[in-house]
Amino acid sequence: MSPDPSAPAGASAAPLTPAVIDRLREIVGDGAVTLQEDLLADLDWPLRDVYWIAGDDRYVPSVAVHPTKTAQIQEILRVATEAGIPVWTHSQGRNNAYGGTSARVTGSISISLRRMNRVLEIDEELAFAVVEPGVRWIDLDEELRRRGSRLQVSCPDIGWGSVIGNSLDNGISYLPYGADFAAPCGMEVVLADGELLRTGMGAQPDNPTWHLYKRGVGPALDLLFTQSNYGIVVKMGVWLMPRPEVFLPLVLSIPRDDQLAQAIDVVRELRLRNTLRGVPSFYNTLMAIGMTGLREKLELPRTVYLQPHEIQTLRDAHELGAWNVRTALYGGPEEVVAQTAVLKRAWGEIEGSWITDAGDYGPDDYDSIDEISAKITGGVPNLDLLRTMGPEFAHVDLSPIVPLRGTEVADVVLSSATKIEAHTGYNYGSSILVTGERTCAIIIAAFFDPRVAESAQRAFEIGRELIDWLGERGYSEYRVHLDLMEDAAAHLSWNDYAYKHFCERIKDAVDPAGILSPGRYGIWPERYRE
Repeated sequence: MSPDPSAPAGASAAPLTPAVIDRLREIVGDGAVTLQEDLLADLDWPLRDVYWIAGDDRYVPSVAVHPTKTAQIQEILRVATEAGIPVWTHSQGRNNAYGGTSARVTGSISISLRRMNRVLEIDEELAFAVVEPGVRWIDLDEELRRRGSRLQVSCPDIGWGSVIGNSLDNGISYLPYGADFAAPCGMEVVLADGELLRTGMGAQPDNPTWHLYKRGVGPALDLLFTQSNYGIVVKMGVWLMPRPEVFLPLVLSIPRDDQLAQAIDVVRELRLRNTLRGVPSFYNTLMAIGMTGLREKLELPRTVYLQPHEIQTLRDAHELGAWNVRTALYGGPEEVVAQTAVLKRAWGEIEGSWITDAGDYGPDDYDSIDEISAKITGGVPNLDLLRTMGPEFAHVDLSPIVPLRGTEVADVVLSSATKIEAHTGYNYGSSILVTGERTCAIIIAAFFDPRVAESAQRAFEIGRELIDWLGERGYSEYRVHLDLMEDAAAHLSWNDYAYKHFCERIKDAVDPAGILSPGRYGIWPERYRE
């Protein structure tokens, strides 16, 4: 599909002047300004996409600033507006496979919020926290443990990302509040002109339900700031969950690819009946090897293409299925026993299937959890998966949302597998994340070697082809890489791009100078469209 002609082919910011740099230093201090020549240094994490094409300098910002206070962000935006230089904000910037810390407009001012890292509030009785954007999942978990809290956080696969940043990009977590992205509630936002806004019940001073009730009087604005460029979220409420009396992590396996459709239908019915809560996640054999830590134990490099018979040998040797569902049961002892019986009956309808049960945990047993999958479904943020990723490993993810019908999901998954393997030369890796009762996110990973420009270029080429292939079949992404945002937006064409034009009108109204993350998810301010 041809892109919407209003999307610019490329964009660069105006050159940064010494006067602007001096003003930024006045606002945040000398030690909190990083110039372009230092951006690729090891500053805990390089201020550009680490999964990008070697030698390609697109999307590199001109300078990075590290504020610690909301007032500093307000001043930075005023400087950017006067200078006409766009800003690109990241919280931790660790969303690998989607663009990391890179800025869509080359030469932007990068606003890193890593140093705004305070847990502002934890309410034990009503089970919520309030955090700043630099707070990582690991940080929130550590603070809960430090306080001896009964609460736990629904976390993603790797715990080093920002709670706010991940949530604003629709990042998936796996406990019950991960379903349908339920955890965020109530935001404080800096608008382009420096004004502060509170969403929902926060619009009323001292309203005690700001982080408890997702709506308010009038339009609900929280979702307006997800995957958008309308403001910078500097504070957000997060719903937490009491640790259950019994936490039972499970892996449900099927022996053959041709059983995937049936397995999807079984999980859908279990979700609709609330037997399975949270976000059950399907992984094909090679993805499961990584998720269980087996790849590291086997010293199995990702650069080796495995033939089908070699994959089958791995399955047989390590009791892995063609597809493996990571899930868990939560509740009281009697409740978990009843859920287990229902689950076994339903899963047992699939020929040759099996369930792996490594035992349950009580509220005081979480420190003894050592298996990666159990940590994730148990709300224990960790970095264990990073051990399976060597310097030869990178990927760009395609992430379509598909109705939770077995035949439909299996068709998308197995058809894309052929395309990925033929184009990249790598084995197909896929996850199916059951984010609700009616849809799933299919994560299609195009692997490449980030040290080899040609390998990366092939991965991004197949990414574009798959976005078009999926778009022609009526599917859109739930999240997309920085370099592919226009490709995804090109398919949102109903009624002559009415959705996009409406978003542009909002953009021009709330950010008339066009400085906040221009081009994010294909939404450009007027000065770039012109």
